[in-house]
Amino acid sequence: MVCGTPLCLFRGGDGRAAAMVDRCPHRNVPLSLGRLREGLLECRYHGWRFDRSGACQTIPGLCDADPGRRGRSAESVPCAEQDGFVWVFPGSSDPPAGGPTFRFPCIDDPAYDTVRRSLRSAGTVHAVAENALDVPHTAFLHGGLFREAGREPIEIEVVVRSGADRIEAEYIGEPRPPGVAGRLLAPGGGVVQHWDRFILPSIAQVEYRLEDNHLLVTSALTPVTPTETRLHSAVTFSLRVPHALIKGLLPPLAGLIFAQDARILRHQAQSIERFGGEQFASTEIDVLGQGILRLLRRAERGEPGTDPSDDEPAERRLRMRV
Repeated sequence: MVCGTPLCLFRGGDGRAAAMVDRCPHRNVPLSLGRLREGLLECRYHGWRFDRSGACQTIPGLCDADPGRRGRSAESVPCAEQDGFVWVFPGSSDPPAGGPTFRFPCIDDPAYDTVRRSLRSAGTVHAVAENALDVPHTAFLHGGLFREAGREPIEIEVVVRSGADRIEAEYIGEPRPPGVAGRLLAPGGGVVQHWDRFILPSIAQVEYRLEDNHLLVTSALTPVTPTETRLHSAVTFSLRVPHALIKGLLPPLAGLIFAQDARILRHQAQSIERFGGEQFASTEIDVLGQGILRLLRRAERGEPGTDPSDDEPAERRLRMRV
């Protein structure tokens, strides 16, 4: 489900991914109920078969020599497969030349391992992206798992950089975050390099480095409906800790953290609906939220690729306590 439209994904006879609007043109039955026969997608109801372009190739029992006459095609959606994910491009006639512009970093590097998860959450793309990249909430919502409330805060510097298709925050002088996740990243402690970034069309990325330890959490956010979002996440890492241990511990740990985020996002969405809309009071330590919203609104207006506006400097610095 993308932007309220049901899609049916399948692999054709050549093994390539294909996508269609999940509706047979004959009697409106979902094509996802069907099956593959000889590389074609067969409708469960009357057996009409469609190729990856949506053209009808077979209508059982029809004497007409041309099953692909006008009006008999399913609606295809351009798609491309890259880095182990299938990208769809609703409203386009073809996928972009060269495929999606965003590449999941380090996935093909033999020094790294990757754990993938796909999850659904209440909330707009903006709300879910801000949650994924928001530092202040972690001590309160994820205390013990990631950061801790009640300890003496440490003041650090934050550099926020805005570009035509992204906004990034770099946290300078941040000690290893306390909690289980921080100890897995850097058992010996130390000062980490930490970046949070949002990249159009809808990528949220958290990056940590400490000496030769490197961790990337990259999430592609899909708007299921205006108020529900699916996260397709890749946790990619190269750490001193044995990777087999990390791959065993990471799914349950990430599941606990996400469950806490999902609950608060559900309550946030319910409150917004109850009061008839969003109403935000922001401070400078809400580092990326407003910038993410500006990027999404520009993209909705068909203006991605434009430079930051005069009231959105290319770089700004602030201080915060963590």
